[in-house]
Amino acid sequence: MGIVEEAHNVRVLGSGKETVVLAHGFGTDQSVWKHLVPHLVDDYRVILFDNMGAGTTNPDYFDFERYSTIAGFACDILAILEELQVDSCIFVGHSLSAMVGAMASITRPELFSKLVMISASPRFLNDVDYYGGFDQEDIDQLLEGIQSNYTAWCSGFVPLVVAGDMDSVVVQEFCRTLFNMRPDIALSLAHTIFSFDMRNLLRHVTVPCHIIQSLKDLAVPVAVSEYLHRNLGGKSIVEVMSTEGHLPQLSSPDVVVPVLIRHIRNNIAD
Repeated sequence: MGIVEEAHNVRVLGSGKETVVLAHGFGTDQSVWKHLVPHLVDDYRVILFDNMGAGTTNPDYFDFERYSTIAGFACDILAILEELQVDSCIFVGHSLSAMVGAMASITRPELFSKLVMISASPRFLNDVDYYGGFDQEDIDQLLEGIQSNYTAWCSGFVPLVVAGDMDSVVVQEFCRTLFNMRPDIALSLAHTIFSFDMRNLLRHVTVPCHIIQSLKDLAVPVAVSEYLHRNLGGKSIVEVMSTEGHLPQLSSPDVVVPVLIRHIRNNIAD
């Protein structure tokens, strides 16, 4: 196993001709794909990995400067593909990783046959003529919560984002992966996520994009998916599911897994 593979806990499953890369978002790790993976391994070569900063990675490897922008994560994706000698893949990215995949595809479009984006946003902060879902005051409070009492913040944040109660398995699962993160790393990544703005880069994303999200998502309003659809540089399609929450692949797998499989298998019609 190469250095990059080891650092990111890379796992390669299945042996199909096409490669599917599954990339998780903030606060989770590759386990967020547990309901999807069994449906892919018979037909695809599936690559799973952990983003640097996830609780499953070595915190000593986390470079605060490198990951102060999402470009650092995009470079990691390209390094993983290079080390595994992947010349083309279907990239499935959740939340932060959807935009990371988009950025990586601008640099090396030939490596991506399509991007499947779940709960994706190019900017979370509201702006003139743009509704991202968060005012600056909301973000300041969120960052203050992480800094002052990380455990209490997690306990309050997770049920809202997942759209579940504290007793639900999904809330407990997301709490587990968030608690696993080192609080200073979580704070740094939250700064990165809530300050990035990819709107001006969307026109440079030329690979086909399948945009999927919940009807109700505290972090990503449906208007954001429509914005992506209008502003991406290549073909795109939007599917809004009847689900709630920011992690529908974990909270509503019966609905979401068939949708994901369909978008992985089928291309956008001309």
